[in-house]
Amino acid sequence: MFKKLPGDEAQRLVSTTPDTAVVFRPAVVRTPVMATLLVYAWRAVAALVRLVWRHPIASAVVAVPGVIWTVYGWPYGLSAVALLLAVPALWALVHRASFLHLVGWRLLAFCRLLWVYRRHWHAVMTISGLARHVSGRDYLPCLLGVVCTSWADLVTVKILTGQAVTDWADRIEQLAHGFGAASCRVTVTRSGRLLLTFPRRDPLAVPLPALPIPAVVSVGPVEIGRCEDGTPWRLKIHGTHVLVAGATGAGKGSVIWSTIRGLLPAVQTGLAEIWALDPKLMELSFGRDLFGDHYAASPEACVALLEAAVKVMQERAGRFAGVRRNHVPTVEDPFVLVVVDEVAFLTAYQPDKGLRVRTIAALATLTTQGRAVGVGVLAALQDPRKDVLTIRNLFPDKIALRLDESEQVDMILGDGVRDRGALADHISPVPEQGAGVAYVRLETSPDPIRARATYVSDDDIRNMVAVFGADTLPLPEVA
Repeated sequence: MFKKLPGDEAQRLVSTTPDTAVVFRPAVVRTPVMATLLVYAWRAVAALVRLVWRHPIASAVVAVPGVIWTVYGWPYGLSAVALLLAVPALWALVHRASFLHLVGWRLLAFCRLLWVYRRHWHAVMTISGLARHVSGRDYLPCLLGVVCTSWADLVTVKILTGQAVTDWADRIEQLAHGFGAASCRVTVTRSGRLLLTFPRRDPLAVPLPALPIPAVVSVGPVEIGRCEDGTPWRLKIHGTHVLVAGATGAGKGSVIWSTIRGLLPAVQTGLAEIWALDPKLMELSFGRDLFGDHYAASPEACVALLEAAVKVMQERAGRFAGVRRNHVPTVEDPFVLVVVDEVAFLTAYQPDKGLRVRTIAALATLTTQGRAVGVGVLAALQDPRKDVLTIRNLFPDKIALRLDESEQVDMILGDGVRDRGALADHISPVPEQGAGVAYVRLETSPDPIRARATYVSDDDIRNMVAVFGADTLPLPEVA
């Protein structure tokens, strides 16, 4: 069935294709010049009103000097311009932080909105496949706004009806290169709204020195570094279990020793205990005197220490049953943190099958029942595969340092996390740039956080041992 098209049939067309359809000339409707001018004038007025409505401050900064120039003459106009330039400059010199917060970052966001994102929006959306062409019309995701911070651009987007988050997560590389950023991360703010994070620089490129030992006694969250947005990285250890994964030299020791360092005041007062399992004999042995009798290195001693922690957990559970549901650290019932430096050696690489079975059973018991009674596990490993650690899903909080393969990111942090921007496999292998840098996924937040743990040097550990050595710690005997 043929559809009647407007216009007249084109004559005297020669075609070598037998099945060539009949070609019609499009109908031409002549528009009066006045109507065209009115349409253009309406569009110009609407654009001006929209500009003033969206950017009132920027519009006023441009309009006020022009009005003064027109009404009072050019000397007053130049004076107004000089005043508008001198006041912000003086403000930036006197109090830079408030100037950046109220003016600087907003001005930068306005410039990048016009020059970077709105300028390239149509091309990037079309080429990356996020735009749609339906029935002769182009449908583009709506660019709602740009907010600049000290290190990144936060772009709010309203996605097209029918699009999913995975449509954007699968194109983070195209988005990053399209807008001239090193990477892109996708976060869901609410239904139909996404927040795209485009870093302008890396605030975690420089190693962080060890933090001072806290003066306040606490079992957590423990400050162990700094997040990408400049806020402190506080790791929750009481009431949860933490799994740390990273390749050799990725900085697992930085996370472990920063956690121990922040917990030492609570250990000294008897509100916490650190039980250390060090099958490699290289990491935790350097500060062995901090752990007293709660240190094990041989496979047999490690299994015995784990089973002792299970006994402490079960004894507490028997006393707490029907009395309390949450653990409050006391001297009688301190918080116990079981630190396992290389858990894969005990769960997968141990040649003694009996010790492997006992280790996995003890760890599974602790990770399923321990946090309610004040027993937590902080385990580190290099290979996150399921056959290496079958109970990795029993750790609510996970930390992914530099990993060797992209598939390992989802093994640790969960399916689809890498597609949303957790590029743990892209962390620099150079220790000065990448050691201690990690993506963190907490039980209470599905979105990964990029952070860097502080570097606790050998001298720092020696000072910790000198001040908080085993002879000064009130560590009870293992039951």
